[in-house]
Amino acid sequence: MKKNWKKYFVVVLSAMMVFAMTACGGGSSDGGDAEGGAGVLKIGGIGPSTGPAALYGLAVKNGGELAVKEINEANPDGVQLEWMWQDDEHDAEKSVNAYNKLVDDGMQVLVGSTTTTPCTAVAAEAFANRTFALTPSASGPAVTEGNDNVFQLCFSDPNQGIASAEYIKTNFADKTVGIIYNNADNYSSGIRDKFKTEYEAGGKTVTEATFTDETTDFKAQLNTMKDAGVDLLFLPIYYAPAANIMTQAAQIGYAPTYFGVDGMDGILGADGFDTSLAEGVLLLTPFTPYSEDENVQAFVKAYEDAYGETPIQFAADAYDCVYAIYDAFAKTGLGTDASMDEICEAMIGVFTGGDFTASGLTAEKMQWNAAGEVDKTPKVCMIQDGKYVEQ
Repeated sequence: MKKNWKKYFVVVLSAMMVFAMTACGGGSSDGGDAEGGAGVLKIGGIGPSTGPAALYGLAVKNGGELAVKEINEANPDGVQLEWMWQDDEHDAEKSVNAYNKLVDDGMQVLVGSTTTTPCTAVAAEAFANRTFALTPSASGPAVTEGNDNVFQLCFSDPNQGIASAEYIKTNFADKTVGIIYNNADNYSSGIRDKFKTEYEAGGKTVTEATFTDETTDFKAQLNTMKDAGVDLLFLPIYYAPAANIMTQAAQIGYAPTYFGVDGMDGILGADGFDTSLAEGVLLLTPFTPYSEDENVQAFVKAYEDAYGETPIQFAADAYDCVYAIYDAFAKTGLGTDASMDEICEAMIGVFTGGDFTASGLTAEKMQWNAAGEVDKTPKVCMIQDGKYVEQ
């Protein structure tokens, strides 16, 4: 199902693409069509479609796939897209292997990786190879730092930490605040660092407890919070450990207000989780499937029809990534027979040129700076009756 505004852009950009290729004398190659067609642009995607973070990766895989399908159907005589997906199991080494496999298979542009630590490893490889990369959801500063070819569609960890602290100080001034974070994870630690600095400015204090990737028993951390009188618990972590924390907190009779970040999205779909425990949870997110916006609702219906489930923000992020890449590629004037490094340099120029904007499900008129960071504002939502309600 295609959105009217997107359909318009696809048609207009197709015409631009055909004109640009004709003017530049684009020839045929493995990605082109000797009979005069516009050829195929190969977009790779990397994320965990198996393992404990599979909810994120599958959402990215599906969201990107849906965007590719829409574009190809709306533009049958113009540039077509090929979606090439690789599973990394949320593991840095496997993510690098997945990247190398995509390069071997002819990938020209990358959407990924999905999570921060794997993406940081892949970003170094992509920089060395000159592959343009737009990650939907890897929000750590290390992903883009020193990598002029790597861009984020998600808001960064520092922005999430600062925004969370400001919201809590403004709206929960009377609460005693605590943090439980993963000190082995760049995503979690990065958000925690900025949150703590911002929240404690002016004399406030925060109680802290940490865990690692192997932690499954959170009773010690929760008792620390309970004993300190913490009644608002900030969780800059992924949904799987968050579900465990909420479950175990209920078991010891501890019921704080929970505040999470974008990694919390997906908790309502966590295996075996009693979703009633998430009632009243607050989280930062750029997307809610319950928005009344007609474009969001068209996407949600198309996604549910295709995959049998309601999309989370990671799906919307990936969907927006594909459309942003498609729109930016049209502005490069290149044909699909261009090399990966030629495309990379041209795409960097478009993304940092100052006049390129991308509008999608997660924000309107997104722009990027030379550091690869996107200009967009996180929203605070509350889980009520199993839905996200913007605050």
